[in-house]
Amino acid sequence: MPEFQIQHITKYIYAGQVRDSANQIILYPIEDDYQEVVRQEVVITGNPVVDIHTDYFGNKVGSFTYSDRHNVLMISSNVVVNTRHRVLPVNDIFPSHQWEDLKRLQHMVPYIDFLKQEYFEGLDELKVVVENERKSDDTPYQIVLRFCQYVFDNFEYIKGVTTVDTTLDEIWKLRAGVCQDFAHIMTEMLRIVQIPARYVSGYICTNSNGMRGEGATHAWVEAYIPDYGWLGIDPTNNCIANETHVRLAVGRNFSDCSPVKGVYKGSSNHKLTVSVMVDEESFNNPHQIIEVPIADQVTEFSKNSYQRYMEMIQMQQQQQQQ
Repeated sequence: MPEFQIQHITKYIYAGQVRDSANQIILYPIEDDYQEVVRQEVVITGNPVVDIHTDYFGNKVGSFTYSDRHNVLMISSNVVVNTRHRVLPVNDIFPSHQWEDLKRLQHMVPYIDFLKQEYFEGLDELKVVVENERKSDDTPYQIVLRFCQYVFDNFEYIKGVTTVDTTLDEIWKLRAGVCQDFAHIMTEMLRIVQIPARYVSGYICTNSNGMRGEGATHAWVEAYIPDYGWLGIDPTNNCIANETHVRLAVGRNFSDCSPVKGVYKGSSNHKLTVSVMVDEESFNNPHQIIEVPIADQVTEFSKNSYQRYMEMIQMQQQQQQQ
């Protein structure tokens, strides 16, 4: 039974004094048969009172307001989590019965929200891909594995070309992005074939073995398999999400699961820094700190993801010619 000590620090640095910062945090790992929180401490600048409730999707959510004037807001979560390995589904038991079971879920709560497709201009193209990838005798589990492989093989992992606001249209056009983009495409593929799929935010804890998503929050997908339940699948790394993936929240998309979000009064220019460190050994490793500038580079973020991607490609070509 693996035990992971995780430190997650979110730091906002504002260009000037701000006030009345109202925030929502989803930094409390899910607790169930496969994941146990041993202890957790959340420390926030100004020591505001955090009101905690459970949202519609079963996530533990904290809300707080920091009214005093400030130019820095830091939210630090230190948590120790135990995880347990979950046995995988059986591949070939009564596939027709499993598909019939899935049909019955189409009008049942809580599966309805995880079956709704998000319309985008490339949806018809994606439906063609889905039909080409599936086979008539596939079980839902086999479909999930095949779609995971497709996203892994056909989308390039590139940091910086997308943001949390990047649309499915842009992701589809780019065929590139990071973990949340991979997860959004895969949930759409699964919903097309009527497999309930939900977005998952959390951490990947693999002792620095080179998997994508280390050193930051991670995202993957859970697909509902009849007679089994929710199966975690990570298209960014083309693997099953099991005991090395620590879950923070589930929802329809990133917006439902954002670890930290909020509003404030004051200058719009600010810089966001996020760092995630796993286990005591990595707490002093500065190379795992991920810096994400937001509004201090307005000209950069006024462009869409495709424009940023093309500029990155052009820069790479120019460097190769020099």
